[in-house]
Amino acid sequence: MTPPDRSEVRGALIDVPVAAVLTHQIATATLDAPGPDYTGPAAVAWLTAAALCLPLPARRRWPLPVFVLVTAVAVVATAAGVVGFGVIFLSWVPVALALYSASATTRWIVAVSIAPGALAAPAVAIVWLYQRTGVTSTDAPGSEAPLWWEIETGLVVVMLTAAWATGCVIRWRRDVAAESARRLARDAVADERLRIARELHDIVGHSLSLIAVKATVANHIAEERPAETRAALLTIEKTSRSALTEIRRLLDVLREDDDPAADLAPSPGTAELPELVERLRPAGPRIDLDLSGADELPAAVGLTVYRLVQESLTNVIKHADATRCRVEVRAADGTVHIEVTDDGRGARNPRRPGGQGLIGMRERVTMYGGSLTTGTGPDGGFRVVAAVPYTAEEPA
Repeated sequence: MTPPDRSEVRGALIDVPVAAVLTHQIATATLDAPGPDYTGPAAVAWLTAAALCLPLPARRRWPLPVFVLVTAVAVVATAAGVVGFGVIFLSWVPVALALYSASATTRWIVAVSIAPGALAAPAVAIVWLYQRTGVTSTDAPGSEAPLWWEIETGLVVVMLTAAWATGCVIRWRRDVAAESARRLARDAVADERLRIARELHDIVGHSLSLIAVKATVANHIAEERPAETRAALLTIEKTSRSALTEIRRLLDVLREDDDPAADLAPSPGTAELPELVERLRPAGPRIDLDLSGADELPAAVGLTVYRLVQESLTNVIKHADATRCRVEVRAADGTVHIEVTDDGRGARNPRRPGGQGLIGMRERVTMYGGSLTTGTGPDGGFRVVAAVPYTAEEPA
């Protein structure tokens, strides 16, 4: 069984005082109701109220079992008369809270299936109670609440319907947000593919053009000026090796892409990270960016840093369910350090193990002889830490 995440713990801490207050209110209303008082042992009223409310702190982790349990207790308590006549709806408030959690977190088919049962339960139990006891408003002339089963049933049904509808709306909004995040992630992947294709185009076009020019020169002056020929061949050698290195790096992460070609654009680097963060902020958690000494990185290393941060933030939006994320990029002494941390689910959701995201990140770092560490952070959440060595570019 997986341990509860932070959101579940926070929710349980909120539900504990709520359950305590509801337990007191329900027990008090049962023993001192507007209508005829409950004449059984007071301990039964308190135990019934506790059975209704104490499961509530677990409703976020086990929404459906808690809903079934609380509904069953409410039906038995109502049918047995361990409720406050005139304020029976108080005994069904825990059911409304459990119904909200169930409709907001379970599958759509489950949420739709439990609605008829949730509404039928109070309708049958309350009507049965009034028919069995024969209680009417004449039994409590001074009651501030009318003792009619129609009103009591209507109040409970309206309350449960509102709770169910609210849960469904919350679920719909979460689904819309998740779909938006998935679409953003797909767009990010497509953008990466296009940029890699453009980078490959630039590398091949520039390198082959330079090689062709130098080869032509070397061919024409090979016999007359051997020193210049050797210089041309040396240029060809350096250019070809550099181009092969860059092409290998690109082909390792290149994917098929059926999208139409776009206008050529410079490869992104650390200077584009603020723009990336601003673009991703509306789709997910708050993102704090800290850049230090990353302005003079070689273009290829800057691109690698950009891709690492981009993939990490995409994973945070898609999988982490986080409220805050921090990105730190520090370059010093020939190494650039990247750290991305969030306060989300941590290792409970391992970022699609075996998928292309973490594999691609690790490959990019390994090409430079760097290191990549991923896993649960010291304060929870998920953490990506990378160190990429680099050599400052020499002037041409």
